[in-house]
Amino acid sequence: MTDRPNPGFRKPRYLYGWIILPIIAIVGITFSLTNQDGLETDRREVLLRRIGDELLTQSGDRTSRVLPVQKVAVNEYKISFEKGLAFRPDSLVNTTRRLLARDPLATDYVVNVLNPNASVAYGFAVSADKRDDIIACIGRVQPEAPYVINVKFKPAGINMAKHGYLLGTLPLLAFAGFVFFRSVTGRREAPRPQFTGMVALGPVLFDEKNRQLTIQGNTIDLTATETRIMGIFAQAPNDTIERSRLQKEIWEDEGVIVGRSLDMFISKLRKKLEPAPDINIVVVRSKGYKLEVNA
Repeated sequence: MTDRPNPGFRKPRYLYGWIILPIIAIVGITFSLTNQDGLETDRREVLLRRIGDELLTQSGDRTSRVLPVQKVAVNEYKISFEKGLAFRPDSLVNTTRRLLARDPLATDYVVNVLNPNASVAYGFAVSADKRDDIIACIGRVQPEAPYVINVKFKPAGINMAKHGYLLGTLPLLAFAGFVFFRSVTGRREAPRPQFTGMVALGPVLFDEKNRQLTIQGNTIDLTATETRIMGIFAQAPNDTIERSRLQKEIWEDEGVIVGRSLDMFISKLRKKLEPAPDINIVVVRSKGYKLEVNA
């Protein structure tokens, strides 16, 4: 009689296969639906065209056309006009925010009004955290010119509310996690020390977790972006931090980089640090910035 291998030894291999394959399929389908949702794209283009139409009407032009909205990248669009456009920055900001509020995925975006030579005539940024909005010079009327309005959105991830059927996969994922953790029960790492997020920088106490500075007993609140910038400086006080590194670590992962935003946030941080004369953010020409701390 021929000995047969015990089939029980193969069960774990097949079990992992049956668990992993559905998960891969579900994730793949979800990304496909998210990236290829033509309806959401069409809806966004209609809203952008509506922005152009209202701007023309506000300028007194009721006859010329808004040209077809141009999609220049996955999350970037251009609004152009048949004729020149004159606009008030406050009207541009209010109209854009009001109409894009109807797009549930448009929580973070940057709007730049470009001159014919592609230089920026006016721009602003809107964030889900209103404290990180960048809006300035809203009282100055911009003269008529053949402007192009460039709108860049922060890339949206998987919208779980939209694809609600994914909730049905949670039991499967939980079971897969249970099997996986059972298989690695013996591999336990030593507990890591907890980081409190409190850093003393000369006379200033930086609380990264609560987004605050404490100077001479007074507490100063920071925005999320200011906290990220301060966190980078706090890791290397008195060292030069390259401008490109600051832009990359603060904005590139979010898919939106605003060239002049860094200077604006650095300026805001300087003002908040003014009560502490022994600490300041200085410009290192052609390189970047440095947090000087004279303890």
